Amino acid sequence: MSGYPVDVTPRRRLADASLAVVIGALVMTVAAFDADTTAVDDALIALASAALAFYQTAPRAVLAVATVAEAAYVLHAHPGPVAGLPVLAAMHTAARAGHRGWAAGAGGLFLAAYFATGPTTQQVVERTALIAGWFLCAVVTGLADRNWQAYLRQTEQRALEAERTREEAALRRAGEERLRIARELHDSLTHSISIVKLQAGVAVHLARKRGEEVPPALLAIQEAGGEAMRELRATLEILRTTEEPTGTPELLVERACAAGLAVELAVTGEERPLAATVDRAVYRIVQEALTNAARHAGPAKVSVQLDYGDEDLTISVEDDGAARPDCPLKPGIGLTGMRERVTALGGTLHTAPRAEGGFAVRAELPLGEAG
Repeated sequence: MSGYPVDVTPRRRLADASLAVVIGALVMTVAAFDADTTAVDDALIALASAALAFYQTAPRAVLAVATVAEAAYVLHAHPGPVAGLPVLAAMHTAARAGHRGWAAGAGGLFLAAYFATGPTTQQVVERTALIAGWFLCAVVTGLADRNWQAYLRQTEQRALEAERTREEAALRRAGEERLRIARELHDSLTHSISIVKLQAGVAVHLARKRGEEVPPALLAIQEAGGEAMRELRATLEILRTTEEPTGTPELLVERACAAGLAVELAVTGEERPLAATVDRAVYRIVQEALTNAARHAGPAKVSVQLDYGDEDLTISVEDDGAARPDCPLKPGIGLTGMRERVTALGGTLHTAPRAEGGFAVRAELPLGEAG
């Protein structure tokens, strides 16, 4: 109802109180040189000035208190135009809050009280006209400030809306591009891989039917075709969804064990919820490391360890497979994507063959707030 937020920061309250003290000190200083000023007048000035400290939360109440107190002071002591400063400030803040009628009414009440105090008609007209001009300026500047604040809010809102619209448009274009890539992959690769897998399966079936030994290369082609189809389906599912699928390292270890890979999982430190981006990164790192172990390590044992520290999480995936330190490592798409994901989160990644044989993946990710 007041036009201002109810919760005002301590710094703003201090600024409001300082303004009230300055105005009160100025009016009291001028009143001190008037021989007709009494303790009652000082109390009225103090009341009107002190009320200004609360104009942020109750501008109409402040306007009423300042106007009544200063009108009583004017009628009692017949001071100069400076006595109208508290009412001037209260009118400005009331107009700024949107209470134009209240500000005009308070100004009229104070001017009526001041009009009755002049010793001569000329002095009454001059002083009343002067204060009326001040009050008019206070109302006008209050309205101008209110309009300016409204303009700033609208500008900020339009900027936020434009930014949100750009983000939505970018997401929409990204989604359309993913769908286009998914269609291209499906149309160009699925048919060809299916034909290769089918031909290999027919050749294996005919060889076994004739009682011949199936060539290992043919079996490898059949198995590779099936694996390629599964990976292609998984890739198409990722491209056709708006959110990246996720899971838990425990689920990945269970799947790997079910597929015949000997995997052990160990979790050390205080396990706790992770931020969404970190959680997805952990899932993808473990998934890629287990996939590489299944493809290249052979009949090996794999250990997965998650170490929760105070500020970071360390993921270690090691196997005792066929990799050797003397063999140069040529990172593929999986390892490159893993490194990009870790770097984007401000972490570090180390991938290399182990000195005792096998391959090791070690990633350190800074822990964020759980979302």
